[in-house]
Amino acid sequence: MTHDHAASPIDIHAHFYPESYLRIIRDEGGPLGAETKMVDGKGLMLKIGDIVTQPLERRFTDLDARIEAMDRQGVKVHVLSLSLPMVEWADRALGHKLSATVNDALADANSRQPDRLFGLCTLPWHAPDLAVKELDRAVQLRGIRGVYCATKVRDLELSDASLTPIFERIEALGLPLFLHPVGVIGHARLDKFYLHNLLGNPFETAIAAAHFIFGGVLDRFPKLTVCLPHAGGAFPYLVWRLQRGYDVRGDLKTAKHGPKDYLRRFYYDTVGYAQESHEYLVNLVGADRVMMGSDFCFPIAYERPVEIVTDHPTWAAAQKSMILEGNARRLLKI
Repeated sequence: MTHDHAASPIDIHAHFYPESYLRIIRDEGGPLGAETKMVDGKGLMLKIGDIVTQPLERRFTDLDARIEAMDRQGVKVHVLSLSLPMVEWADRALGHKLSATVNDALADANSRQPDRLFGLCTLPWHAPDLAVKELDRAVQLRGIRGVYCATKVRDLELSDASLTPIFERIEALGLPLFLHPVGVIGHARLDKFYLHNLLGNPFETAIAAAHFIFGGVLDRFPKLTVCLPHAGGAFPYLVWRLQRGYDVRGDLKTAKHGPKDYLRRFYYDTVGYAQESHEYLVNLVGADRVMMGSDFCFPIAYERPVEIVTDHPTWAAAQKSMILEGNARRLLKI
């Protein structure tokens, strides 16, 4: 591992809200239930149904402020992704327009910072025909290296047959698919204590992973690669419970293999918040399936994502190098 290489960490979990996207929500989202509010000195806040963002500070929207923050953190590359509310709350036409707007902004970010900013494209998953159309357009744009998706599409799970054409196209294009929760299960019970994020988000990721396995998505698309956020959420810990269900229940033989055999069909980030959970994850799935992430720049995000990896007491230098950048470079062709 050369010193130069060690100094090029890639953050695969870094959120970005283009000004152009926020402007469309502000100007056109009202009739569809979107509310926006400027919070003095802090930024724009979005509310759509039970989805509420924090005020989106400058680092979320301004590329110069982002690069400054990256330099302070010692991060070489951000792989940019939208976060909630994404676009599925909108109707077909507005969802398509918002997606295209985000993807154009990702390409623009790459043209300004070609070595430092890459993008995961946004699609109107609730309109599969338009999603495929936008995917075919977005993949031609600069800097697009993967696809982003919520852990469910409105009320549809990711195993729903209507989404098949999108998965087919993603697999054919050889792009990795990155997941992220938007709405969470049992929202009313998770309103207090920030539990919609602390518990809801990791449960959502586990539900999506289970649907990819039991719903046969990973079997139907053997070359599809999926990245789970938040160190896999609850999935890596509960995979043994899923496996037990598969072993003892005939109705769960919908997948070709047991859930444990799909662990390495997924990639995972390092947003797990403890050396112990990272140790467990790497022992379970291998260092070649884990990539550095920060959740930039929500309050829950790591301030020093690189040190989370470099300070780990038991990982070998080669493992740290893979997690910091090697795996992301290979997967995202950076």
